[in-house]
Amino acid sequence: MSNRTVQRERKVFWRDISRLGIGVAALFFLNVLAQSYFFQLDLTEEKRYSLSDPTKNLLQNLEQSVEVTVYLEGKLPPDFQRLQRSIEETLDNFQSYSGSNLRYRFVDPLTAVSAEQRNDFFFRLDSMGVEITRVFDEENGNRIQRLIVPGAVIRSGGRETAAILLKGDKGASAQQQLNQSIEGVEYELASAIQRVTTARRKQVAIMRGHDELPSVEMGSLIDELSKTYDVYELFLPQSEEIAPVDAVIVAKPQQAFSREDQYKLDQYIMRGGNVLFFLDALQIDMDSLSSNGAFAFPIDTGLDDLLFRYGLRVNPTLIQSIESGQYPIVVGNLGDQPQVRLLPWPFFPIANNYAAHPIVRNLDAVQFRFVNSIDTIAAPGITKTPLVYTSQYSRVLSTPIVVDLNELRQAPEPERYQAGSQATAYLLEGKYTSVFRNRVLPSELNTQDFRDESVSTKLLVVSDGDLVRNELDPQNNRPLPLGFDPFTERTFANQDFMLNALAYMVDDNGLIQSRANEVRLRPLDSVKVKDEAVRWQIINLVLPLVLISVFGVVKFYLRRRRYTRF
Repeated sequence: MSNRTVQRERKVFWRDISRLGIGVAALFFLNVLAQSYFFQLDLTEEKRYSLSDPTKNLLQNLEQSVEVTVYLEGKLPPDFQRLQRSIEETLDNFQSYSGSNLRYRFVDPLTAVSAEQRNDFFFRLDSMGVEITRVFDEENGNRIQRLIVPGAVIRSGGRETAAILLKGDKGASAQQQLNQSIEGVEYELASAIQRVTTARRKQVAIMRGHDELPSVEMGSLIDELSKTYDVYELFLPQSEEIAPVDAVIVAKPQQAFSREDQYKLDQYIMRGGNVLFFLDALQIDMDSLSSNGAFAFPIDTGLDDLLFRYGLRVNPTLIQSIESGQYPIVVGNLGDQPQVRLLPWPFFPIANNYAAHPIVRNLDAVQFRFVNSIDTIAAPGITKTPLVYTSQYSRVLSTPIVVDLNELRQAPEPERYQAGSQATAYLLEGKYTSVFRNRVLPSELNTQDFRDESVSTKLLVVSDGDLVRNELDPQNNRPLPLGFDPFTERTFANQDFMLNALAYMVDDNGLIQSRANEVRLRPLDSVKVKDEAVRWQIINLVLPLVLISVFGVVKFYLRRRRYTRF
């Protein structure tokens, strides 16, 4: 071998070595850079793999370690496997922004040593709000029942809370409900992390002093609120002013607010306070109905002037809807035994028609009882968002109104329900004008700090005081879950609506905006799949083999042509 050949080979050798070294160094540098700077490219149309900015800020500012234990594990049906993958992908994303402050694991809850331990564990999860779900699946041609635990427990700093990961509209199909649950994974996990890592809890006051709903009839809501907020009662007539709490709940007052109480509430709003009003404009009680019916009487709450100045009015009307709850009534006798049947009661509308807003996105149906209509009034600077509507088959009854149980015996006539959907809940956002502007102020109060215009704040007005009222267990007089209908034994989403609305109003970080995430279902055309199945199977199986064969033949020809030159 000549010296020139040797030198050329050495030159090629060192060139290859230098290229290898540069490549290794580049990979090492990119690896170090990737650990220091996280980068993600989401090419999906709805950005399903991207976290919202509030969630990123929450994770990047974690000051203590967080442990997430997900119990959706084990043998799962395909749809739940999709939910499981979404949870895992979301937690991977969480880790990318939180660094070493977040750890997660998936645990199969059915691997408990004994049935007693498993039952105790399920009872503990149920007390935290995580429901055990039973689903049917196919295995080896047999239909079997599986227990699914679609929830997670988040722990940090000695505190723990639960995240419910299976939510959505129960009236939708199973696939749609799971898709809605996937859309809500980020918010459910992020809000649970926020609950266990936030040092200062928000404060919520429940208004007292005007014959509002008693504590026992709000027990379910108070218990749920206490998991996240500091909750206490505010006796307004005995207070000089409303303390600077984060939100105030006014639940079905039956007595009028005095002028002094109106002033206190108005000035609380002027200073940026958030208020949730659940009001009845008419008084009617199912227990007081006689065989001849009863009149619905107007209620003077003393809040009409305030709400009118803020931008709306709750009318002394009642809304009836064909899509409604049911009520038991005696329809006859069998021997000496009365026959009781559940019949539709149009005065109990069921609403499943929502605005495009994070508060009500993917929310299950809510149930109203004797709900009033709402009119909006021109109020500069105020944004009014109708959140909940009754069905399109509704009608509005004006006073005088007789509520008669005998109407239950008559089937609703659709031609009488042509008023269209009626808004029953409004969110008001903006800067409000005080109702006491250019008026004489109450002389009994200290009015030196009077403000005639508010800072930007939020109000929620629902024209049904019973939306936050829970039924009582007749056996022990204890509160039943909010939204639970003892007649149909169905649980409506009244509590979820209330919690979402409150979270939106007091959430300074905007975390609830992640509830607007959208994951679109793109189902295949089943007819087209059936007709073209064979063609696509041939394309998927044969075409790759043909392409590989052509590539091999071409490559062989080029190599042969290249080396036959020597």
